[in-house]
Amino acid sequence: MNWLKTLAAAAALQAAVLAPAHAGENLAAIKSAGALKIGTEGTYAPFTYHDADGKLVGFDVEIGEAVAEKLGVKAEFLEGKWDGLIAGLDANRYDTVINQVGITEERKKKYDFSEPYIASKAVLIVRADDDSIKGFSDLKGKKAAQSLTSNFGKLAQQSGAELVGTDGFDQSIQLVLTGRADATINDSLSFLDFKKHKPDANVKIAAEQEGADYSGIIIRKGEPELLDAINKALADIKADGTYQKISDKYFGQDVSK
Repeated sequence: MNWLKTLAAAAALQAAVLAPAHAGENLAAIKSAGALKIGTEGTYAPFTYHDADGKLVGFDVEIGEAVAEKLGVKAEFLEGKWDGLIAGLDANRYDTVINQVGITEERKKKYDFSEPYIASKAVLIVRADDDSIKGFSDLKGKKAAQSLTSNFGKLAQQSGAELVGTDGFDQSIQLVLTGRADATINDSLSFLDFKKHKPDANVKIAAEQEGADYSGIIIRKGEPELLDAINKALADIKADGTYQKISDKYFGQDVSK
């Protein structure tokens, strides 16, 4: 049985050697390297996308750059598809993911999140000249343009609406604008982004859900120093006006509340 003890001891020693990289020393490694590696999609406007010149831009890109600056390093973005983005943390491809990642109980079992920095709500969108729909209960018997499998679609159906299937937000809005649908329930941030680009569009928010969904900066568990540093950085950019400036640029208002 001595060989088992030897193997166990070797495994324990290896774990002890490897543990610091995942248990507090990552912040020191980031500062030593001079870069915070950030996983992001690059195809998800207005959060992370490429402009006409091919440059990676967006709300989350600028938030990532601002957080990295507060840490005293540069932001290094590594792009990937959403399906494998968070898994990239497990593979140590990057230090964090900044990509409007929703804070859920399931994710919190495996990862740590910063304090929320984005709040989004389900909102009821109608034509600006339509006063017949003032709340979700007014959808009964009305046509709602929705992605059929989405949570928004389920909410519309629960409210008594007849669903008109769409591929997403843009198509839903167009159906409302053209009168082929009476309303759409969608994400508040998508609506703010739309109105930012088309302020004269004949649509408005008639009602919004009370509870918000929150997003945070996600990291591996066991990195308390990095988590504290990110939270301090977020607090600092809110205090000095940087967050407000970025939020106004992309949404026209503070989207952390």
